[in-house]
Amino acid sequence: MPRTATPTPIRFKARLLRPAEPADATWTFFVLTQATSDKLPTRSQVSVEGTFGAQPFQATLEPDGEGSHWLKVEPALAKAAGVAAGDTVAVEMAPLAKEPEPKVPDDLRKALAAQPEAKATWDDITAVARRDWIQWVTSGKKAETRVKRIDVACDKLAKGQRRACCFDRSGMYSNTLKAPRAAT
Repeated sequence: MPRTATPTPIRFKARLLRPAEPADATWTFFVLTQATSDKLPTRSQVSVEGTFGAQPFQATLEPDGEGSHWLKVEPALAKAAGVAAGDTVAVEMAPLAKEPEPKVPDDLRKALAAQPEAKATWDDITAVARRDWIQWVTSGKKAETRVKRIDVACDKLAKGQRRACCFDRSGMYSNTLKAPRAAT
């Protein structure tokens, strides 16, 4: 039986930032340095587990659109680690061996359920491919764009298309994915 190599943990220190918008945000975030991000297997979203301070965590890093990644730190994790915006925290993480299943939005789930051929392809693709379809559907700015994208996704999936076409997973070429702007 082949062995799977355990990913080498990535260790670094990160400065917590408060997002500029929304002004009342209760969460913080940090951006990985390019050298740290280069140790990850992809420029797109990647799920990791490790410790934040001394607190265990599991999360999905988001691409920052510049070839690196960023992480939204929920208030409960920051509180458990005893850190706040402006603090520097020790982070250790490694990519998960298996990407977790994404949460499917209700409108997309209902549309897939109504189209058995699309649902069959959906059930046969990887969790990463499903996440890409969800990201493409939800990245539209207007409600009508989202509705149209759900229709297009179901049509393409029903025809056997397994990947969301023309979706820049890194954000580097389309400027659709990026880290929040930090408050000053």
